[in-house]
Amino acid sequence: MKHFYSAHKGIIGHITEVHGPVVVIACEHLPPISQALFVHYDNGDTCLFEVHQHIDEHSVRAITLHNAGGLYRGMAVYDSGSPLHVPVSQECLGRVLNIFGEPLDGEAPLNTVDFRNIHAAPPSLLETTGKGGILSTGIKVIDLLCPFVKGGKTGLFGGAGVGKTVLIMEFMNAVTSLHQGVSVFAGVGERMREAQELWQEMLAAGIMPQSLLVYGQMDESPGVRFRLSLAALTYAEYLRDTFHKEVLFVMDNTFRFVQAGSEVSSLLGRMPATVGYQPTLMTEVAELEDRITSTAMGNITSIQAVYVPADDMTDPAVNAILSHLDSTVILSREQAGKGIYPAVDPLKSSSKVMDAYTLGARHYSIAEAVREHLARYHELEDIIAMLGVEELGAKDQLIVKRARRLQRYLTQPFQVTSSQTGMTGVSVPLEKTLDDCEAFLQGKYDHLSEEACYMRGAMTDSTDFMNTAKRTKVG
Repeated sequence: MKHFYSAHKGIIGHITEVHGPVVVIACEHLPPISQALFVHYDNGDTCLFEVHQHIDEHSVRAITLHNAGGLYRGMAVYDSGSPLHVPVSQECLGRVLNIFGEPLDGEAPLNTVDFRNIHAAPPSLLETTGKGGILSTGIKVIDLLCPFVKGGKTGLFGGAGVGKTVLIMEFMNAVTSLHQGVSVFAGVGERMREAQELWQEMLAAGIMPQSLLVYGQMDESPGVRFRLSLAALTYAEYLRDTFHKEVLFVMDNTFRFVQAGSEVSSLLGRMPATVGYQPTLMTEVAELEDRITSTAMGNITSIQAVYVPADDMTDPAVNAILSHLDSTVILSREQAGKGIYPAVDPLKSSSKVMDAYTLGARHYSIAEAVREHLARYHELEDIIAMLGVEELGAKDQLIVKRARRLQRYLTQPFQVTSSQTGMTGVSVPLEKTLDDCEAFLQGKYDHLSEEACYMRGAMTDSTDFMNTAKRTKVG
């Protein structure tokens, strides 16, 4: 950052007001919106601003991207000559960086003279390519019931403790191992403890060398949390254009991006809109989502963790995000309580490509049959709890018997948790998942116990997972 901002355009004005992270700057010539300005402290440190409003002919309102402590009236403000840029290099893989591209992992700064604008326009219509079919993850329940779209966007909805981080890590591992791709993780408003844990877990799982972590921590300026996702996406675009391969862009949490935008909007004095959100909510979400796209150079597939306030899926922020998603994965605390991991709710999760034309007739028919069995079992659970399964008709008993085996078959040990669970992680090709589910539906595995279907890979795998001592029994 020091290298880039040392070549500035000279003094553009002086600070006249400081209101927390908001500063008012008197300028001789108004800089453009989103221009990066900065001041120098006496100790040599730099404080960056981003222009958000033109107040009148000679003053602008900007948001700080550093701690505002130490700012005072009359400080000379310099013009960087451009919007915020980040240093890009093939050496960024395996690193942990902040919004400015500075290292957070204690290693040396990126050795590069190449920078990219975080506000770059999305590719033109001619440059973009259509979604390229299904992106296999090797995770049975995902590939079968809510498949990812290659070059598409998936929302991951789940609270604390249901396995969201583990599932994200397994996605990143799948992209690395199955597709020889790379991953970029954007930690928007991340807690310090969670950031450290994720970094260490990724190192232990061996997926860090093909990954990049970009963090904007919870205690930083709202301007940082608001722009962090754009900075991380800039790295994803660079890796797509440089390596010409699959890039997985993971954002945790998209709702915190919306919250930061709401905070910035309030600081700028804008009138709130529906439920107190910023009036520019739809535009801000669209500006981010429209850049997550694929070109002839490569694909960017996005996984976005989304917090749902008060579990209200009609919340304006959730709706704004949902309108851009191709697949929705709902993680259920009820599933986790039963020991079903990954704790994906098969009835609430969905994908826009769940049709016979995209998936093929066989995949579609098997997925619908599995969902029908699980839905019928869910309808009968209260009756079973009160009267017992023996009181059901013969047809319903058979459906329940097969649904319970399917439910347990859709569990799976993960590669990234093998050191903690003692179970070897498995990746199951889609064709094997379809063969197994078809066999369950036809009654070929009715003779097996439910335990024999739990926490394993394909039914034809030679590896015996039944002897794993640390296996958790389903309640």
